[in-house]
Amino acid sequence: MAYISPMLTNVVSAVKKVAINLNRDFSEIERLQTSIKGSLDFTRIAFDKMQKSVMAEFSKYGEAYPIIFADKNPQGLNSYLSISIIDGLVNFAHGNPEFAISAALVDNGIVLCGVIYNPARDELFFAEKGKGAFKEGFRSHERLRVSAKQDLEGALIAVKPDVNDKDTSYKLINNVIGATGDVRVSGAVALDLAYVASGKLDGVIAPNAMRASITAGALLVKEAGGMVLDMDQKDTRTEDMQMVLNSGNLMAVNFNLSQKIAKILK
Repeated sequence: MAYISPMLTNVVSAVKKVAINLNRDFSEIERLQTSIKGSLDFTRIAFDKMQKSVMAEFSKYGEAYPIIFADKNPQGLNSYLSISIIDGLVNFAHGNPEFAISAALVDNGIVLCGVIYNPARDELFFAEKGKGAFKEGFRSHERLRVSAKQDLEGALIAVKPDVNDKDTSYKLINNVIGATGDVRVSGAVALDLAYVASGKLDGVIAPNAMRASITAGALLVKEAGGMVLDMDQKDTRTEDMQMVLNSGNLMAVNFNLSQKIAKILK
């Protein structure tokens, strides 16, 4: 049974509360798929409502932890709540259940806890620094472990394309396919990271990712025994979480594959 501290309990509770309306809105999306404009307008309204709900629900943390959303950087702040309201927004807008709310509490530059919740599937993943990563269960919580995959051939690696650098993204995807025979492009990097922590994916490569989309997931992977590295770092034997969060160029894998995936990037 996982021990859940009051701090993490509060974050989990807040995430679930703000997800109630989001799940209700998602149920309406499929009905709107015949009207692209209607679906997009509805998504914008749902996003705005979610942002207001997040501000209201997380306000209990007060000035000590200002909220930083996915499209913003903390700009010198050392303590903050990093929240991606709908990670996988395009999926949500198309009625695809591959989306999540991602929330992490950072104190003095250290990620203390992280929560990733997919309300469409009612899957909740959480981690607390030094206490492991878990998937919520009805009676007991499932301890998460990264995969033990040792070879790139047959490995399942997720890639988050960089929309601002399509040429590099194409090369990256092709290199992954060449090395593994497959690639996963889900459109929701927070969930990808949760699945790496769960052993369902062997790795994630995410260039130019938004901080709030990767903060909680990076902690999940580390607490599940994986490695979180900057795509450009030369020494893949050590980790530097702040470097990864600042650059957004994330590589999350198990130890066995870290150097092999680094070669793909080079």
